[in-house]
Formats: sequence, structure tokens, C-alpha cells
Amino acid sequence: MSAAAPAGVARADSDPDLIFKRSTVFKWMSPNDKLATYGIDDPDIEGVACHFTVPERGGFKGWLGIAEEVSDISLSCRQIGPIRFKTKFEQGEDVFRARRSLLFKKMQIVRGCDAKRNVLVYMVFSDRIIEGSPKNSTSSVPIMPWGPQTELPKCAEYVKE
Repeated sequence: MSAAAPAGVARADSDPDLIFKRSTVFKWMSPNDKLATYGIDDPDIEGVACHFTVPERGGFKGWLGIAEEVSDISLSCRQIGPIRFKTKFEQGEDVFRARRSLLFKKMQIVRGCDAKRNVLVYMVFSDRIIEGSPKNSTSSVPIMPWGPQTELPKCAEYVKE
């Protein structure tokens, strides 16, 4: 596990980039509880980046990597360059996934296409094998012209049917 990854990351492509951390709860004899902000690029769509903030438990369980993390995760995604689709995708397809507990809980960022508005929609949530959490966050990325780009791709053309 890299130093820039949330505790217990299970990743398909690469680890997220740690932007910064801030302590939220002071602990005398063990690491503090923190909020950590990370950045990722959409692996299938050039020109889109997402940032998410996750709570990271301190204490001895957090330090050992066995604490179950809470489901409070925020998400913000933006167009950072010309949009280029690398491949077709399914509605609700995983963009990023990370473990939030030793065994059963994971955080997921998924993507979809609002074809009517030509907008990419990202949602973050956490789930467990038995019972997930309704806590979630959504971010929209309207596909806009960038630099000399004149023709905009339509996300609907890249959604698998």
C-alpha cells in the first residue's frame, strides 16, 4: 500500500493522489482521526478528474488498519481538459474502489451518462456485503468545449447497451 492511498486500498488501476489531510480529533497516545482529500483521473475518459474526501480513523485500530471507516464521503468531479472517451462504458460502472474496513466494507465511485443533457454523472457510496449505507454524494460534469475543440463528444454514444 502506498503512502498516498487510503487505508486498505483495493485498486484496479492506480492509487489516488493524496492532496492533503487535516486532523479532526486529537488522540493522546495514538494517531489522530483525520479527513483526507484525494484526487483521481477517470481511467476511461480523458479530461475528467475527481476529488473525494474521506474520514480516516486514528487510534490504535486505525493505526493497525483494522478500524471500520465511516461512510461520510464527499465527491467533486470537473472537466480539466478536452473530453476524450477511451472506451464504451456501462451506466453505473466503477471508476474507483477502495476498502473501508478489514473485510467487508468498500467505497465506490461509479459513473453514468445523462444523455438528455450530455453530462457525465459520478456518485460515491460505501457498501457492505450484508448492509450498505444510504450516505452518498453526486457530482456532474457537463461536457463543454475546451480550447480549439469544436465538436463535442456525446456521452450517450459511449454507453454500452
